[in-house]
Order: sequence, then C-alpha cells, then structure tokens
Amino acid sequence: MVSFHRRGFLAGAGAVCATPLLAQTDPWAAVADQARALEQCHALMIRQAGRDVLRAVFRGPAFGRAVPVKSVSKTIVAALTGAALDRGEIPSLDASIGQVAPRLIPAGADARVADITMAHLVTMQAGLERTSGANYGGWVSSSNWVSNALARPFVAAPGSRMLYSTGSFHVLGAVLADVSGQSLLTLARRRLGDPLGIDIPAWTRDPQGRYLGGNEMSLTHEGMIRFGEMYRQGGVFGGTQVLSRDWVARSLEMRTRSPFSGLSYGYGWFLGQSGGEAYALARGYGGQIICVVPGLEMTIALTSDPLRPARSGGYFGDIMRLIEGAIFPIARAQMG
Repeated sequence: MVSFHRRGFLAGAGAVCATPLLAQTDPWAAVADQARALEQCHALMIRQAGRDVLRAVFRGPAFGRAVPVKSVSKTIVAALTGAALDRGEIPSLDASIGQVAPRLIPAGADARVADITMAHLVTMQAGLERTSGANYGGWVSSSNWVSNALARPFVAAPGSRMLYSTGSFHVLGAVLADVSGQSLLTLARRRLGDPLGIDIPAWTRDPQGRYLGGNEMSLTHEGMIRFGEMYRQGGVFGGTQVLSRDWVARSLEMRTRSPFSGLSYGYGWFLGQSGGEAYALARGYGGQIICVVPGLEMTIALTSDPLRPARSGGYFGDIMRLIEGAIFPIARAQMG
C-alpha cells in the first residue's frame, strides 16, 4: 500500500524557446533542457512550497490557454465523486447503481449490473468489458454511451481487478449528474472551478447530452497545478475546504493496480514511490500529467502532444525518468 500520511500529506504556434524563471545557473535549467529534448513534450510547470520554480513552454499552446488533458479527466470526475459524498448525494462508495441511479441501467442488462458500486466505477473494477483501447471507437459511435457500457458482458467479477475503461467513468459521471440534478459541467465548474479560481470549458457530450465522464476535458497549466495543489494540501485551496480531508486521504490509498504500468491505483489517481517519495499521478493519453508529491511540497503539470501515444515502455517511461530521475533530486535538494 502506498501511504501519503508518512510525509505529511494531510498537515503558442510553433516551437517556443522557453527558459526557467531564474537564471540559467538555476538547477531547474537542466530539467527544462531535458524536457525540451522530449519531442512530444509541450510544456512543464513545477510549483514547490507554493512557488513556481519552473515554467517552460517548448512547443504547442502558450501558457494561459486551456489544453486537452485527456484521461486526467478521470481524476477530475473522481474528485467530483468525493464532492457528491461530502454533500450526501451518494450515501457511500458501497452504494450500487441499482440503489442510486437505477434508471441508467438498460433493459436486458445482466442482473449483476445493478450491484456495481460507486467504488467499482471510480477504481475501474466494474468487471464489464472495456470501452477503452480497441473498443473506444465503437463505444463512442453508439447511440447511448451509458447503455452501451452497461450492456457489455462481464469479463471479471466486480472488484476483482482493474479494467481500464473510460466507460466506467462515463457511467459514474452520469450517476453524479443524476443524483445532483446538475450536469457534469455544472458540477465541475461549481464544485472545483469556482473554489480553485479556474475556468473549465465545456467539452464533449454523448447523444443524450451527458458530458463525457473520463476524457476530453481541457485545463490551463495553472488549472492543473491548482487541482493538484488542492489534493496536496488535504483538499484545501486558498483557505477553502474544496474536498473533505477524509476523501483526499482515502483517494490516495491503493485500491487496485494497473496491469499496464504496474502502478497502484486509488480513486482516480495512480500511486507510486521513488527514492522514498510517495507520489500521486493523474495521467492522460499522449502524456498529460499532474503529479503530486507531498513529501517534497510539490505539484508538477506536464502537457504533451495529445495525438501521439505515450506508452509505459516509450514516452511515458521518458516522462517518469524525467520526474523521478531529474525533478525529484533537485526538489529534494531545494528542501535543504
């Protein structure tokens, strides 16, 4: 189990030549150079102890523009799940679809679908055939994304293992909208955007008008950093308790493990350790990253080409070497 308590978690167009905030003698300059050499990497922002130590755009959109964060959207929907729990809209993560949103279950679905819980959805352990990977195109081409996801056959017992599937988060987003009487966009703006002081643009909707849960959201780099900082500070941002401290703590405990990266997974966050430092990772297709490192008082936002893959044995591996091998040692040294 990866624990965050130990280190005090709860206490534009064309290539742009970018430099760190400080002079080139600053140790962060080497990190910028290493990131710039990754041809898929667009931009990197690092905040440590409340101060921006690196802001660099190498290619792609300039800072201040919202960029696609792809499956980082799943981590945002997970946060909204915590917000719904905090408000009593969902009684617990053990509540099932049949209990809280039975009308979402399509006619003819396997009877076991009604017993899929919120915990199964937010950890992608629903047991249903995946809608991601090779199945994604067919799923988003269907006439009803919620029904299509819930009508798929069971390939594992619910809760037994992680099956990475955007459909699980889309169903979860539909449940959140159903129990609150508000769209997922409205929930994201009111419960995260407003207290964090960030804009959340409207994004893709399904044929029924539901906002896609788990993909296609966009944020600015500052928005990514503020979202991560809120988790790093136990759900607090700018003096406001955005999410309960309990939800944040529970989110960052191992619930399952990714069969692809081998990283542990909590509620919407991948969890890892390097050099004794525990970290939480929101990860999106192409190499969109929010990395929260409580022990180093640090949040990292890294964006990349959203059209090219970032596999664990390829570019994502390069990102992790940058984070663990270059950023962590400098951040640790800065802690004195």
